[in-house]
Amino acid sequence: MTQTARVAHATDATDTTRAADTASADERPSADEQRLRKLRAWRSAERTLNRLPVHLSVGERLAVLAAEAGTVTDLGQPSDVYGDGVVAELEQRVAELLGMEAAAFFPTGTMAQQVALRCWAGRTGDPTVALHPLAHPEVHERDALGVVSGLRTVHPTSQPRQPTAEEVRDLPEPFGTLMLELPLRDAGFVLPSWEELETVVAAARERDAVVHVDGARLWECAPHFGRELPEVAALADSVYVSFYKTLGGLSGAALAGPESLIEEARVWRHRYGGQLFQQFPAALAALIGLDRELPLIPSYVAQAKVVAGALAEGLAAAGAGWFRVHPEPPHTHQFQVWLPYGAEALTEASVRQAEETGVALFQSWRSAPVGPPGVAFTEVTVGREGLEWTAADVREAVAAFLDRVASS
Repeated sequence: MTQTARVAHATDATDTTRAADTASADERPSADEQRLRKLRAWRSAERTLNRLPVHLSVGERLAVLAAEAGTVTDLGQPSDVYGDGVVAELEQRVAELLGMEAAAFFPTGTMAQQVALRCWAGRTGDPTVALHPLAHPEVHERDALGVVSGLRTVHPTSQPRQPTAEEVRDLPEPFGTLMLELPLRDAGFVLPSWEELETVVAAARERDAVVHVDGARLWECAPHFGRELPEVAALADSVYVSFYKTLGGLSGAALAGPESLIEEARVWRHRYGGQLFQQFPAALAALIGLDRELPLIPSYVAQAKVVAGALAEGLAAAGAGWFRVHPEPPHTHQFQVWLPYGAEALTEASVRQAEETGVALFQSWRSAPVGPPGVAFTEVTVGREGLEWTAADVREAVAAFLDRVASS
């Protein structure tokens, strides 16, 4: 289809959407029905760039855990009680991987970061945290830093990128902690260069501030920086990492840093309700992820560059009109794709492609948080399954996807 035809179709699709809006609510699938349809499509797809563990059934997840748990720990040992046993093993493993003195397991990353930033506020005497307005605590935690922990935030920049050393140095009010989200997910999984990161950290030190890294996706940052994980973590005073994102665990996170900080963090973890009686399923799944996924991450990052380049080529060749692959090349194994259509139409095309061809190139699309209507983006993750794709496979899948956009 030509670019002109696609633009014409976009207009027709808008008219169709307006007509559909007049239909009675009981004629439309419920939110649960739509979610289940998408889940069935992703689960049944024969080819995908990344198969999310959350798309597996309860039985399938239990089977994987049972089959692989014996490869990461002694299953004859007593189960954990309030953080000992296999949970303590996981904490030690993370501390060693990051080159930190100690680490503490938390049931959620939100809690881990609340505790870390609260502890640093007490130690620095300054409750102000400098961070990006697109950082997770600002966008996804319902103002918890202020409401729950009594902290306040300031923003070195509002640009959709990492802050610069000059912006940190010139921030017109004092702050006790600089929090860096690496990568910055809502800006497109973007990272600074290694040299930029060093200068930003140095600028914070000049302000007598400590540096905390939101490293929910830190595992995949090392290839971009050309450094090993301990060297990356060494720039910060504390680091949080997640187990259920790239590593595919069930849940949970860890906070790593100096022994004295982690001792204090354990106290606050209890106060925040994070001292759970038993957590061995989450700890086992995390250890499995560290063994199974962590060694493959550099190959995922390299393949993401191939996939992103082929997506851009395929979109241009198919006459998609305006589009954006961001960042290009990707900094990690994740990136964004932007197209000039509504999120609902693009998600429907993604589902139909999976249902009709068994190929799940994209999954759900979202409307842009700001800007004009009729523009949407999706996040692309390249995992183990994506290693099998060639550039030609990607271009072919793009063409098939856009055909379904045109016919939706």
